[in-house]
Amino acid sequence: MSDPTRRAELFGGADNDRRFTGPTTGDERLMLVDVLGAQRATLQLKCSGLGPEVSLRSVEPSTLSLLGLVRHLADVERRWFRRVLAAHDAPALFSSPADPDGDFDGATDDPGTVAAAWETWRTEVAFAERFVTEAPDLDVEGEDPWRGTVSLRWVLIHMIEEYARHNGHADLLRERIDGAAGL
Repeated sequence: MSDPTRRAELFGGADNDRRFTGPTTGDERLMLVDVLGAQRATLQLKCSGLGPEVSLRSVEPSTLSLLGLVRHLADVERRWFRRVLAAHDAPALFSSPADPDGDFDGATDDPGTVAAAWETWRTEVAFAERFVTEAPDLDVEGEDPWRGTVSLRWVLIHMIEEYARHNGHADLLRERIDGAAGL
């Protein structure tokens, strides 16, 4: 790409980006799944091509990092799909009541830590995708101590919001690491 005219083009430009080309009308489940998939792909894009730099912190005293976001979102996926909707006994993997910020605080540049975070995130996303595919409808419900009864529909909307918010953080984190900016 030569001479991008918009910051959004610095990650490949709109012509090369297939993340947001799904349906805009029709089946509700298909649209929600597609938008959530695009948000997940955005997180991967923001972290692409990085090695240990993925663990670089934003600015002191914050412990926010791209790797911390991956770990956090793995725990969020696990909470809503495994624990709440599927009713599995599945405690968070990176944070705990004793270490509520472990998802961010434990995000170090150790290659094993980086690999484990990505593997866990992919595993949780795969579980969520299977759960959504196998659910009879969007009215499947689960019980959450924070929100009470929630539907699959609400969880999908919440997950889109969660990723979109954190992908905004990821924009700034990635730009700080190597100047890459855009979608």
